[in-house]
Amino acid sequence: MNFDTREWLVTNGVGGFASSTVSGCNTRRYHALFCPATAPPLGRMVLVNKADETISVNGRHFELGCNQYPGTIHPAGYQHLREFRLDPLPRWIYEVAGSKIQKTVWMPHGENRTVVRYELLEGGDATLAVRPFVTGRDYHGTHRYNCDFNAEIERDETHVRLAPYSTCPPIIWSSDGDFHPGGAWYYSFEYAIERERGLDFTEDAYCPGAWVWKLSKGQSAHFVIALENSDLKLAVASHEIEIARLNELQQSVTSRPANQFAAGDNTKSALADSEPVGAGRLSAGEDAVSTAVETFTARLSLAADQFIVRREDGLHTILAGYPWFSDWGRDTMIALPGLCLTTRRFDLARSILLAFAGSMSQGMIPNRFPDAGDTPDYNTVDATLWFFHAVARYVETSGDSAILDTLYQPLCDSIDWHLRGTRYGIVADASDGMLVSGEAGTQLTWMDAKVGDWVVTPRKGKPVEIQALWFNALKTMMHFAETRGDEATKMLCGEWSRKIKANFAGAFWNESEGALYDTIDGDFKDGAIRPNQIFAVSLPHRLLSAEQEKRVVATVQRELLTPYGLRSLSPRDSRYHGIYIGDQTARDGAYHQGTVWGWLIGPFLSAYLRVNRNSKAARAQTIEWLQPLHAHLDEAGLGSISEIFDGDAPHTPRGCFAQAWSVAEPLRVLGELQ
Repeated sequence: MNFDTREWLVTNGVGGFASSTVSGCNTRRYHALFCPATAPPLGRMVLVNKADETISVNGRHFELGCNQYPGTIHPAGYQHLREFRLDPLPRWIYEVAGSKIQKTVWMPHGENRTVVRYELLEGGDATLAVRPFVTGRDYHGTHRYNCDFNAEIERDETHVRLAPYSTCPPIIWSSDGDFHPGGAWYYSFEYAIERERGLDFTEDAYCPGAWVWKLSKGQSAHFVIALENSDLKLAVASHEIEIARLNELQQSVTSRPANQFAAGDNTKSALADSEPVGAGRLSAGEDAVSTAVETFTARLSLAADQFIVRREDGLHTILAGYPWFSDWGRDTMIALPGLCLTTRRFDLARSILLAFAGSMSQGMIPNRFPDAGDTPDYNTVDATLWFFHAVARYVETSGDSAILDTLYQPLCDSIDWHLRGTRYGIVADASDGMLVSGEAGTQLTWMDAKVGDWVVTPRKGKPVEIQALWFNALKTMMHFAETRGDEATKMLCGEWSRKIKANFAGAFWNESEGALYDTIDGDFKDGAIRPNQIFAVSLPHRLLSAEQEKRVVATVQRELLTPYGLRSLSPRDSRYHGIYIGDQTARDGAYHQGTVWGWLIGPFLSAYLRVNRNSKAARAQTIEWLQPLHAHLDEAGLGSISEIFDGDAPHTPRGCFAQAWSVAEPLRVLGELQ
């Protein structure tokens, strides 16, 4: 195992997290033992970067920590690491001089608190010393020695308090050991991944002292970092509570209980043009396949939980990815079916939908809630259309049609805004029914990379997936209007959807490629082979003939499919970038120009199953295609799926090591296969 490329993550359900590499060497500015969300789920700050341990046995001292400094690694505690497990919490076992010590890290759910437990499993008496490293900074930044740092310690019988800056909350430690003050600065920690990304990769941190325990075999030591005083007994007891909570999540997703809400309106049959891809269940003769699906599903359910967080107002949202993304409207709505509906967490899905509906403006949900400031960004054409899709899937899966008592009018208003025009030139074209969007210099679709004034993938006009989403939104509203007796809205949406249906294939079909054009802008038709066309096949309501659907899927499979998802551009294209590496300009230039996106495996598999009529052979092939992602759970961000991968083999994982929609889409497909 390469300890420096495998990263662990624990989260607290309100936006905070702890993370590092298995070796203990921080390789990112985002790695932290305590990164709380000071304004849940935002306002995240790296207060304690890490803690290094020393164990002393018979007068010999062994360092268990690991740090990269200029030209050297010191100490090299990974040499004493004998075992690492994620079952389900991260757990290390070190062995020195005949002694074995186990370390476990967790965050109690709903609390800005990190708890570390050490247990002497084997050996005679030993002394353990733990030294934390403090920065007290925004999690996007780095920290250097400065005279403004406040190193003054406050102590009482059970707590140690340090407030390094007026701009960050005080850090409060509690433990069942003895605190030995002795402040010192440590200089020039280096972060290898930040260097690779062309960013500032050097940091200084302050150590306020050490916590020390005398341990005998079978004894434990506990170390708690929080934003408020901790009851040590409750903090220690939270370990079993968290284990039980995570185990219950795994069990609930595989047992698949009945709907939480009573479906009294036959909603399901009217929300799609055909049966869902999971209509045929695994049979008794497929026990081995069923076991593989359940194992993968159970592991993904734990990953799914890490992205769902509670906001300060008590509602919920989805963080797009760890370690740096906040909550994005597009990512949230794409991820919601897999993260919340497959896992039967309907109460959370409902809360998320209501939270975003409450932020609608001019018929749009936000693209992003920024880390700083109260004003959301609305620069997206697709987030709101995915919102329609998420609401439809929620009502269909949960049976909770009562949510429309709250959401129906905002959805109607949104349709109206799109018909008469809203921000960024987003408006329906009366001539063909399709949705026009974009202004010079803007990027409104999920292919949104921009460096300065350079829009890397300009898609102004009529992007192909936007038309599929818009058509599906209109069809969804036709059904909702019918269930509520709203004939005017039903007729309006029916008229526009029929217009799109009549014009879409003629406008977008590219016979020479057996594919769809990616974007149409006036007389210009972009023939680039990109994955966006797959949504015209994967979404519930159909725009193409059966033969055209088959050809689209075949083209996407041939040009874009990799073991980890779909490339964002065909390697035949002169603009293709097969490696995602370098400074921001280089990385953003490759982001949607060939880089593989894990989340796109979901719509591809849905489309593949659809055109193959959900046959037994197609289901077996689907499971086979998912196997590399199953293996990937043990390769990068442990227990999760990375944001992106290189377009070229061996498809090295890049970007965020844990991405919400990368987890959600395989989980959604697996749920439909059960």
